[in-house]
Amino acid sequence: MVDGRHERTGTEPVTAYSALRLRLLLSGIFLPFFALLTVLFAIWWGVSGRGALAGLTLASAVLTAIAAIDLGIILRRRREQGRDPEREAGREADTEEDSGGQEAA
Repeated sequence: MVDGRHERTGTEPVTAYSALRLRLLLSGIFLPFFALLTVLFAIWWGVSGRGALAGLTLASAVLTAIAAIDLGIILRRRREQGRDPEREAGREADTEEDSGGQEAA
């Protein structure tokens, strides 16, 4: 192991990264979905008193936590790589202001 990672075998790319955009999209969709399911299952469990719904509530709560943790990791990685969406929007605005709205010839 080198730096907490496995040694390269020589066949994988040197700069291989996971698909952060896809993970960001999936976390952004499933985090609120699982949170809503957790709330709905908890309400249903409270009204009916069935023990089986406790398992569904717990499972959806665990999935909510996993999606939230993954979203946090993705945002941290994007910030470290300089791909913070807020910073990129600011850079685009600065570039337009610097050029005076005119394209370079």
